Amino acid sequence: MTDPSEFDILLVTAPGLETALAAEAKELGLPSPSLVPGGVQTRATWPMIWQAHLNLRGAARILVRIAEFRAMHPAQLDKRSRKVDWAAFIAPGTKIRVEATSRKSRIYHAGAAASRVTKAIVDLAGAEEVKEAAKAALVIKVRLDDDLCTISLDATGDALHKRGHKPAVGKAPMRENMAALFLRQCGFTGDEPVLDPMCGSGTFVIEAAEIAAKMQAGRSRGFAFENLVGFDADKFAVMRDTEGLVEPSHRFYGFDRDAGAVKSSTANAEMAGVQDWTGFGQQAIGALTAPDGPVGLVIVNPPYGARIGNRKLLFSLYATLGARLKSEFSGWRVGLVTSDGGLAKATGLPWVPNDVPVAHGGIKVNLWRTKPLP
Repeated sequence: MTDPSEFDILLVTAPGLETALAAEAKELGLPSPSLVPGGVQTRATWPMIWQAHLNLRGAARILVRIAEFRAMHPAQLDKRSRKVDWAAFIAPGTKIRVEATSRKSRIYHAGAAASRVTKAIVDLAGAEEVKEAAKAALVIKVRLDDDLCTISLDATGDALHKRGHKPAVGKAPMRENMAALFLRQCGFTGDEPVLDPMCGSGTFVIEAAEIAAKMQAGRSRGFAFENLVGFDADKFAVMRDTEGLVEPSHRFYGFDRDAGAVKSSTANAEMAGVQDWTGFGQQAIGALTAPDGPVGLVIVNPPYGARIGNRKLLFSLYATLGARLKSEFSGWRVGLVTSDGGLAKATGLPWVPNDVPVAHGGIKVNLWRTKPLP
């Protein structure tokens, strides 16, 4: 795994955020990232893949392609999957699970396809099959699309939004990787204050502070690739940095009317190591004012009635939010995530054209943005 061989990899993200993730991948030095539905394709060596897991904030997981071939019937899938050098990746006794999907293929039974590939891995690498992904040290993805079989290793394990240092979450939480890309789409690079007036468990505030401190997104957790043959734990330990690289020049603020949310946000910030640069307080939207100091970004993921809250009652909330922002936050930019354009417009804020919809928890949301408020 320390050889110079490159693999095709897929950086998975929520549909609608591919462009933002591609920009982040390019900044990290991954070559020629290209957009595909639900992700970004590029190439990388194993050390680059390790670095991507530590540093990419917008990816949900990373898949490493190890084989691709045509398979018209199960016997052909069985024969060709046995030509893969499984022992080069998987050690004897490794607990594995194979997950398959099939689309427009003559091998239409995904379960049967997964079973064939599983048997090949067990026979050739001495792996041990488990039925639940949560119990597997490694998950192998088999994708059949128009009779083309693509086999990938899930190098990640638990999804990358699980940073490893956020025990407390609120209702309908914003996933960390999505929050990071929404911050990017709002133009945030770490050199300005950020305020979330409905902070929930503090995701936007904590992500912003970590970005400003140049902290590694994956510094606090483990990854599935650590179970692969040839993984160099010493080399990876050198890559991992548990501290920030810079001292942020600004503070990051979160408010919520719920005392429990404020308590959770504070605890999460301490676990993330950003407590010195963040501040959380209990406050209703009607009391919102800008903090002293330079202007920055207000970003918020308010309830939008799809799962939490009564939509009719939310118009008043959004109108109050808009009024406070217009009266108290001159010069600040605003980003607002909602599935309901009517609620966004109820703020009365001067929105610029919003980006494409983003899949979030079974619904589609949009990021509504403003230029600096007058």
